[in-house]
Amino acid sequence: MSSLFGTMSVALQSLLVQQGALEVVANNLANVNTPGYSREVPILEESPPILSGNTMVGTGVTLQSVQSVRDNVLNLRIDQETSRQSSLNSYLGAMNQVQALFNETQGTGLQTDLSNFFNSFESLATDPTSSSLRQATLIAGQDLAGAFSQTSQNLATIQQGLNQSVVQTVQQVNQLTAQVANLNQQIQEVSNSRDDPGALDDQRDQALQSLSNLIDTAVIYSNDGTVSVTTTNGTLLVSGNQSDALTTQINSATGMNDVYAQGTDITSGIAGGQLQGLISARDDSVPSTQSSLDNLAASLISAVNQQQKDGFDLTGSQGADFFTPPTPSASGSNAGAAATMTVALTNPDQVAASSDGTQGDNRNATAMADLQNASIVSGQTAGEYYSNLIDQVGNNVSNATSEQEAVGLVLQQLTNQQSSISGVSLDEEAANLITHQQAYEAAARVINVVDELTSATIDMFTPS
Repeated sequence: MSSLFGTMSVALQSLLVQQGALEVVANNLANVNTPGYSREVPILEESPPILSGNTMVGTGVTLQSVQSVRDNVLNLRIDQETSRQSSLNSYLGAMNQVQALFNETQGTGLQTDLSNFFNSFESLATDPTSSSLRQATLIAGQDLAGAFSQTSQNLATIQQGLNQSVVQTVQQVNQLTAQVANLNQQIQEVSNSRDDPGALDDQRDQALQSLSNLIDTAVIYSNDGTVSVTTTNGTLLVSGNQSDALTTQINSATGMNDVYAQGTDITSGIAGGQLQGLISARDDSVPSTQSSLDNLAASLISAVNQQQKDGFDLTGSQGADFFTPPTPSASGSNAGAAATMTVALTNPDQVAASSDGTQGDNRNATAMADLQNASIVSGQTAGEYYSNLIDQVGNNVSNATSEQEAVGLVLQQLTNQQSSISGVSLDEEAANLITHQQAYEAAARVINVVDELTSATIDMFTPS
């Protein structure tokens, strides 16, 4: 090799290596704005030297491989924070819908109807025999009952929408786990052939991040290039080129879809991602709000009906139920009280304004109005209990929003850190481009010099 032809071989190999390195740089520059792309670097190694006579002679350079620059530990942290952020996003999406049902400033909610209902009895007390005032009291009661019923139905609609989203999200999880398993197989095949699977790794990283958007994940990297994926509670999702699909099944007690893995209910164990946020809102926050609404409705119905029965109507008869008493689904349960709330009275004369049966007496109408300031539900007035209900919904939204902002800052920091490691820097690639270009030109000059020397040597031995 210590000859002109050996030098030519070294220079030619260098030419090819620098050409390969330039292709890597060009690919980086082409993908500078490609989401999820990890920059690649050419790994150059000195070719094994050989013994020429008594001297070890170098044989040039080899493009050993092309490697993608990525930090798997950092990727795992990003997936974790992505999972938390996605959970909060889906939870807030649901709870903002709930909060909108109690937006008094926008004309929704119950406060106005509650006030109008009790105020109608105050007005009736000024003229207990007035047909128009009695009619106004019935209308105020119907408006209040309708508001309770509509709000309850809206909560049920939100919950059903969340339930459908849970089913759809599980289907998306299954699509992504199947994609990760398929990419695992492709990466393993490429790695076995000693080629660089960088593009496939990028696709898998994107799929894993999308998966962490949907459900909490724990990823384990194997030496063969594949990954295993579980939930943080250990439910297997992907192993090698196999994925384990999740299923949904209706819970007979709640009517909602629970999530199953290999026949085991994992609903309560899902700890992150969009799925967790949906389940938290569907199974906890929305039912809690519905329960509070039912308790308020049931207590209000009971208090008003009792006071109505303590009085007498315009005909002198004992007062009948003002609202239709709810039928409990179970002993001690108020479930459904708001949804089924209706006015039982059909005639304005049936409003029991009198406390002794005489026409013109207003003491029972006054007592009905005073219920507005009476502790009728959990030791609180109806207004206080309703305000606490609104506060609880608002606190849930506020706390989740604050946490969302904090997680967003952490995720942004991690993403910036990932970009500094795996992202393409135009300045750095420009410098690499010049470096490999100069090396390429130098190798070409060596080839040109060897060619000239070879020609000169041939000319020396060629007869003139």
